[in-house]
Amino acid sequence: MNHKRVHRLYRDEGLSLRLKRPRRHVSDARRERQPAAIRPNERWSMDFVFDALFDGRRLRALTVVDAFMREALAIAVDQGIKGEQVASVVGELALVRGAPGTIQVDNGPEFVSKALDRWAYENGVTLDFSRPGKPTDNALVESFNGRLRDECLNANWFLSLADARSKIEAWRRQYNESRPHTALGWLTPQKFALAAALQAAE
Repeated sequence: MNHKRVHRLYRDEGLSLRLKRPRRHVSDARRERQPAAIRPNERWSMDFVFDALFDGRRLRALTVVDAFMREALAIAVDQGIKGEQVASVVGELALVRGAPGTIQVDNGPEFVSKALDRWAYENGVTLDFSRPGKPTDNALVESFNGRLRDECLNANWFLSLADARSKIEAWRRQYNESRPHTALGWLTPQKFALAAALQAAE
């Protein structure tokens, strides 16, 4: 008996074919929307953005953003950034600002590294991993990286690693100090952070 006869018999008897549910990975389960951060340092978002020097050598930038203040906490630039360097960047930030409760990251090898996992464990930080192929799970830093690319990376020639670091850091300061955000009531991240600190002190 071939498949055509089976289909005809099913149709004649008014039967429906069995609906087979597709197999899904656990990480692809329906993810609930993250609640908005309600205080500074509650949640950071991290990701990488790529570019190149004028001679074609690769350039990587690790971006770290505070989800509550929309502040660009750091943009670490190098030709290659490994897990140990990621842990070092967040460790230095934590010494100045305190460790966050959660850091949102994707599933890149630098973020699933033992170095970052150990740092997070020792500092009581939860690493919140995005689902594979779902950049919207970490939309804040994706949006920030888009602005970084449009306004800085695509607008500049980088003659050396030092030149790239200088220009990107200047853009980061301008972003924090001079750029108002609608989500912050048209305040800059710096002014919003100051207002949040004054409110917390009252």
